[in-house]
Amino acid sequence: MERVRIHDGQKILPAEYKSIEDLVLRGDALVRKEEIEAADKLFLLAWSKANLLEKNLLLEKRRLAEEKLRKEQAERLEADRKRAMEEEIRKQAEQKTVEEKAARAAETRRLAEKAERAKQARERQSPAYHTVKRGESLPFIASQPEVYNDRNLWPLLYRANRDQISNPKHLWPGQVLRIPRNPSREDIAEAKKYAQDRPLH
Repeated sequence: MERVRIHDGQKILPAEYKSIEDLVLRGDALVRKEEIEAADKLFLLAWSKANLLEKNLLLEKRRLAEEKLRKEQAERLEADRKRAMEEEIRKQAEQKTVEEKAARAAETRRLAEKAERAKQARERQSPAYHTVKRGESLPFIASQPEVYNDRNLWPLLYRANRDQISNPKHLWPGQVLRIPRNPSREDIAEAKKYAQDRPLH
């Protein structure tokens, strides 16, 4: 009984432990009544049950230990699985971010290339020179879509062709005028102001 108690038998198998305790107490009561033979039978039964309980207790403790080990292993496996899943999710998120950045970069390149092609196409379509026809003026030439599409930019033409235009109000048929391309914002603003301050018509 003492060995069973030391190994927590009363906690692990409380019903069986209580049954043996009851036998011992009943045997003690019979001893006090001097019913020794009956008491010996109860003590013998208690001893047999205690031996059996001790064996069962060892088996139960082994079972509990194995169950605890299995539970710990299952918890470790579950924790490993969760970590692996989180790592996979993290990698997928990183991969998605990389792919999105690459896609944005590719789209930026595509748009830049498209803009460059459009610019080159415009430049190819935009003539670098204009031959003056009868009745044309600098504002009229500047208003043409293939030139500037804006009559108020005529000062750009005037400035680029000062060597052959003495008076911006007078052009001669057959004159070949240079058409400056890709003027800066400052040049455009200055030309518009000049046109406003010195209208030709």
